[in-house]
Amino acid sequence: MATGLTLDALQIDHAGTPLVRLSAHVTPGQVLTVMGPSGSGKSTLLAALIGALPAAFTLSGRVLLNDQDITTLPTAQRRIGILFQDDVLFPHLSVAQNLGFGLRPGGSRVDRQARVEAALDRMGLSGFGPRDPASLSGGQRARVALARTLLAEPLALLLDEPFSKLDQTLRAQIRDLVFAETRNLPVILVTHDPEDARAAGGPVVNPI
Repeated sequence: MATGLTLDALQIDHAGTPLVRLSAHVTPGQVLTVMGPSGSGKSTLLAALIGALPAAFTLSGRVLLNDQDITTLPTAQRRIGILFQDDVLFPHLSVAQNLGFGLRPGGSRVDRQARVEAALDRMGLSGFGPRDPASLSGGQRARVALARTLLAEPLALLLDEPFSKLDQTLRAQIRDLVFAETRNLPVILVTHDPEDARAAGGPVVNPI
């Protein structure tokens, strides 16, 4: 079985015009960087990979994850995680409740709580469970968003410019953390920053 995320002759058209053309195989531990200016189809590509392509676009080709064709599967069945520019934390939930939302169904309440606490500890946020997300710094919020995504046990991860709103020092710290924590997953990074691409260390492609 070929493990990893495969884009098999993937093409996305808008009003009959090709917007994205990409073939690639991303192995676990590898980061494929997709670079291009705004409007070049980077975020549209990620929407297609998670099964959220707007109706105005058409998709051809296949998306395979660990040799399973997931091209037409609903988003919830794809097992692909995504980190966005914004951390998208739920403001009405505590930090721990935000992480609990990411957990897959099953397990006892005690087990689920233990997994949340272990995730916080791994992110250097021990004791932050009861905190209001609004009280966190930008770097802390980024760590919580990463932990929540990983608690969902994705089989692949997409990064939609998740470092772009962080200052330079914090950006490097969070970027290194993300790449370290996802070293067993195939990862696709969308960015316009060459430094992100250099830090990712993998191949760099244009969406078309």
